[in-house]
Amino acid sequence: QVQLVESGGGLVQAGGSLRLSCAASGRTFSTNYMGWFRQAPGKERQFVAAIRESGTITYYANSVKGRFTVSRDNAKNTVYLQMNSLKPEDTAVYYCAAGRWGPILPTAEAKFDSWGQGTQVTVSS
Repeated sequence: QVQLVESGGGLVQAGGSLRLSCAASGRTFSTNYMGWFRQAPGKERQFVAAIRESGTITYYANSVKGRFTVSRDNAKNTVYLQMNSLKPEDTAVYYCAAGRWGPILPTAEAKFDSWGQGTQVTVSS
């Protein structure tokens, strides 16, 4: 498994930006398929974005496409989530996740075997 630590959450006004970081240790980082999920109060955790091992292929939820960008730096064992044009409905705890590429859908939670502790993002209107 992989140990993951998120940072960068906070309070921002609608229309603002935040960048989340997730530092990984354990399994060789460049072999990990990395993802971001979020969970709002009273709601199920949902997929946000993910990135393949080399960083050349990315996946996004429709709700964040065009506003969020996932990237990774394999030399720093870190994955990022740049969030622009934030909306109040983006308020949630954001989780970083690591897994292995395989036949499971790219956006499925089951694809990931390691999770961070989460970081709170609050967007005020």
